[in-house]
Amino acid sequence: MATQRDSSIARNKKAYHDYFIDETLEAGIELTGTEVKSLRENHASLRDCFAYVRAGEMWLHGVHIAPYSHGNRENVEPDRNRRLLLHKKEIRYLQTKTKEKGYTLVPLALYFSPSNLVKVELGLARGKKNYDKRDSIAERDQARDTARALRERQKGM
Repeated sequence: MATQRDSSIARNKKAYHDYFIDETLEAGIELTGTEVKSLRENHASLRDCFAYVRAGEMWLHGVHIAPYSHGNRENVEPDRNRRLLLHKKEIRYLQTKTKEKGYTLVPLALYFSPSNLVKVELGLARGKKNYDKRDSIAERDQARDTARALRERQKGM
């Protein structure tokens, strides 16, 4: 539900390759001041990260936010787990969904909201098998070839 893509900090492009995304939702993230300043410099990576529920709270694991370049002792560990801000009802819903076989929570994007808050777009995802990945690659190639053929045909007219 990332409405403003121009304020995007980081995107997880590999998630769309590795998973079928069934649902998406927006969550806040609890950060320190130097982490937000580092995000303003676009120093974040969503590679190989996921979200999980522990003790009624949602946590984000594996997000790398580089230390702020002008930070001091206030800089925190770059790969620490970060708490996500969601309503209890949403957390319970996601917890029941992730207990089903094959579902996981994957962060798709990290961005600034219009009110300058850092938000995470989470996707409820099912893993793809290798043959699913090959099928999606073949479909994308076929769509690209047809678009190219249509452009060439229009130029020839």
